[in-house]
Amino acid sequence: MQHQHREKLFSLFDDNQNGVVFVQGKETMYRYGTDYEFPFRQESNFWYLTGVNEADCSLILDLKTEEYHLFVPKRDAQYAVWHGYVKSKEQYVEEYKPDHLHYQNDVLKVLKELKPDVIYCLDDEQAEFIEDLDRNFTVETESLIDALTYCRVLKTDWELDQMREACRVNNLAYLEVMKAIKPGMYEYELKAIFNKVQIENGLLQDAYNGIFASGVNASILHYVENKSLIKDGDLFLMDAGFECNGYAADYTRTFPANGKYTDIQKGIYNSVLTGMTAVLDTIKPGVKMEDLHMLASRTMMEGLKDLDIVRGDIDDLMNENIFALFFPHGLGHFLGLDTHDVGGYPKGVDRIDRPGIQFLRARRDLQPGMVVTIEPGIYFVPAVLYPALEDPAKNKFLNTEKVASLLNFGGVRIEDDIAVTETGFENLTNVPKEVDEIEQVMNA
Repeated sequence: MQHQHREKLFSLFDDNQNGVVFVQGKETMYRYGTDYEFPFRQESNFWYLTGVNEADCSLILDLKTEEYHLFVPKRDAQYAVWHGYVKSKEQYVEEYKPDHLHYQNDVLKVLKELKPDVIYCLDDEQAEFIEDLDRNFTVETESLIDALTYCRVLKTDWELDQMREACRVNNLAYLEVMKAIKPGMYEYELKAIFNKVQIENGLLQDAYNGIFASGVNASILHYVENKSLIKDGDLFLMDAGFECNGYAADYTRTFPANGKYTDIQKGIYNSVLTGMTAVLDTIKPGVKMEDLHMLASRTMMEGLKDLDIVRGDIDDLMNENIFALFFPHGLGHFLGLDTHDVGGYPKGVDRIDRPGIQFLRARRDLQPGMVVTIEPGIYFVPAVLYPALEDPAKNKFLNTEKVASLLNFGGVRIEDDIAVTETGFENLTNVPKEVDEIEQVMNA
């Protein structure tokens, strides 16, 4: 379906100009000067336009003729000895359907033959590759990335199908972990169960470093050590996903290691869940991500007030940014070929200079075809709360005794993957998130 992606990109350029798009794919990466190869994963823009998940390739798109030139490595017998199967030119043509296929060392030759007036590149590094050509053309490094960002933000039906499959398998993996967890296990044992389900279903590439965090580790937003012993009474926060044909699943569940929430765990969890529900009830085209963030923040503060963790008027709690003490990250981000996908901040849109919301990864109106994560959370981070407890301007809104007792609590996050539709949204995530449903799964 990459031909649809190329057609979308062509439509954004003037087809009367004598110009070309040039994009280099990813090279094989090695560890610190050794011959240890990191698992290969194609650069996302190149994958979007070609579907080629192989190292050392390039492409040229002729904007006038709309022809697609694919450049592939010429592998020798020694490569086959170490790496196995070597594709023939005919196989490249059949699989990727370029209008013209060339070997990689012919890139400059083809560019000379095309004689473009302008060459569009992703960045200065890729532009350096063509510096050896006679300078009778202009190199442009801004328009292409803007155009590809626009294309990638609005998903095609085929892209949505890849994400549905990634989420289908993710659902299965989450359920298996929820059924298997027991106090006394190590975090990495749950990661092993999660990965096993993904691989058994043919998904071989994780979308990001998964978070398998028990107890206080759940208050670390990007905790990836995943090696602590899980204790009785711990909450377990799991944030992980794999890719299907490059397209990511990314969601989070927080559940009790022993299968039963305590009263305070249930109260804090339901505060987050109520925030999530309020946001989902509001999602439709035209809604602003920052408005959803503030809605989730306010709703969760109402939950913490009901638990007597925070005190005071809700408007005051919001105006004084008390919500940011417990919800220090953004509500969500775009999702696609990258977990934190492109397009969150269009040109001319700046971050909001305010605690908590300043870390929002996407600030724009929702449109049909966008896929976003919705991930409210409440965390008890000692490095954030200790200073707040000692600050008279903030501690007057805190039940200091109760907050202090929760500094080892960790955190709760709930995250779903949401595809925006013409009339609302499609939730790609199908893992229980109500307390009684989670406990039922864990104790079946």
